Amino acid sequence: MATYKAPLKDMRFVLREVIDFKEVTALPPFGEVTPDLVDAILEEAAKLCENVLFPLNRSGDEEGCHYENGVVRTPKGFKEAYTQFIDGGWTNITTDPKFGGQGLPATLGFVVQEMITSANLSFGMYPGLSHGAYEALRAHGKPELQQRYLPKLGDGTWSGTMCLTEPHCGTDLGMLRTRAEPQADGSYAITGTKIFISAGEHDLTENIIHLCLARLPDAPGGTKGISLFIVPKFLPTEDGKPGAANGVRCGAIEHKMGIKASATCVMNFDGAKGWMVGEPNKGLNAMFVMMNAARLGVGMQGLGIAETAYQSAAAYAKDRLQGRSLTGPKNANGPADPIIVHPDVRRMLLIQKSFAEGARALAYWVGSLIDKAHHSDNAEAREAADDLLQLLTPIVKAYFTDMGSESANLAVQTYGGHGFIREHGVEQLVRDARITQLYEGANGIQALDLVGRKLMMKGGKPAQRLLGEINGFIAANKADPKMAEFVEPLEKAIGRVQESVMYLMQNAMKNPDEAGAAATDLLRLMALTAMAYMWGRIAKAAHAGLQAGTDNDFYETKLATGRFFAKRVLPQTTALAHQIKAGSETLMALKAEAF
Repeated sequence: MATYKAPLKDMRFVLREVIDFKEVTALPPFGEVTPDLVDAILEEAAKLCENVLFPLNRSGDEEGCHYENGVVRTPKGFKEAYTQFIDGGWTNITTDPKFGGQGLPATLGFVVQEMITSANLSFGMYPGLSHGAYEALRAHGKPELQQRYLPKLGDGTWSGTMCLTEPHCGTDLGMLRTRAEPQADGSYAITGTKIFISAGEHDLTENIIHLCLARLPDAPGGTKGISLFIVPKFLPTEDGKPGAANGVRCGAIEHKMGIKASATCVMNFDGAKGWMVGEPNKGLNAMFVMMNAARLGVGMQGLGIAETAYQSAAAYAKDRLQGRSLTGPKNANGPADPIIVHPDVRRMLLIQKSFAEGARALAYWVGSLIDKAHHSDNAEAREAADDLLQLLTPIVKAYFTDMGSESANLAVQTYGGHGFIREHGVEQLVRDARITQLYEGANGIQALDLVGRKLMMKGGKPAQRLLGEINGFIAANKADPKMAEFVEPLEKAIGRVQESVMYLMQNAMKNPDEAGAAATDLLRLMALTAMAYMWGRIAKAAHAGLQAGTDNDFYETKLATGRFFAKRVLPQTTALAHQIKAGSETLMALKAEAF
């Protein structure tokens, strides 16, 4: 069976010894966030995820959601779990105290989010997008809208959605047709159809708040003519209760490959009353707040699935007897050895383990960048953190979800035929993981965003900050012989990144297809290099731990896992650099009719 237990020891290690969470708790709003408080939050989150959410993962997948006449019911146990979830305050741990939130660091929110997505990705979809809706409204909503909606979104009584995609257009939002007609009372009548709307309709909350992109009658064409509107399922009354039904209705739910317990809806807006968020024709500026939060959230889904896949595969490999070790029996009294003795099984497990542990460090570092970008009292520090955050967002979204899917497939491979059948539960991980590479911008779009926008932002300043961060670590640790096995391959990898970016700068202006051809490979190259940087930081912390002599087995295991990454995963950067320099010619040579 699939298994999950929150890796609290690893989580604490990253927070305390790798990214130095004290830098976050030293920020002005977080003075009361003590180690004891953090431990208590992590332990309670682990109990909820292990004992309440994870047991519903398989049953929710088997039952799915139920749709009848515009109404969606979630699988058995979800409503009770959600009530327990909001009663525990888990929806508002990082929200603004001004609107009833707990005001805890985003870094801590990432840790809890990892546990939720590891335990039950479908369940996590319901409160997940609410956070993005909350942030978009907090950043761009008028005060009266904030007062009306943020407390309810924060405490989980109401939930939020993101309504972008339409039947005829996905990523190309410039083609959207949903209309917004101004009304005499200052509201707008929203008419159109949106598809693939996660948690668009369900029975978990008393109201659902849709953030919907639409066009004003006089809007220019393309993306410059899009506005953002808040459209509630039920119109709030003066005392903040759900009132009359609005003109928005679920027309159907999708029958999907995975995340079957998450309602993915077709939403029909028929003159629904909405209110503008942000400025006219600048809706994408406001929506990008939600989209970036969602992209990082989806990246965390990739990490969450990878962790559960690894734990399940490792447990199975220790128990399953099959064949004998190539170096002689290791279970001499049994009919065969456990499959974990076989090098190829260890290869699969170590790919999963080295990804999950390195990605955890990278994710929590990104969480700390959010906290610094929002709360540092130093303007330069805020700008530097935001620059890194903007650059790393497409990397985290695409690489983490690619690897979450790969890890799930490796778990099935470890189980062999038993992984392919439903009985053991890991085939669900493959199906659930697949969507993460598609929604919130397919991973090829993330690569184009990285190459076409993020690398060139502010004259390349964010990219220079990341290179400077990594080169600074290399310079600080190059003379340490214990760190050589991590620093030297990292230095070569960062050189390949610089060479590849230079190649693009020299060639993409002459032929834009060069950027498109290189984008996915460059994103993976930069992701592997960022991971190698985090493994360098993990190794440095592990050596410090060994010197303190407190938990030698734990730290030696970290170093051994990091060596695997450096010697058997990071060398992929060599091939990626060659692929980038191969250019676009072989991709674009065939005529369309030849395919």
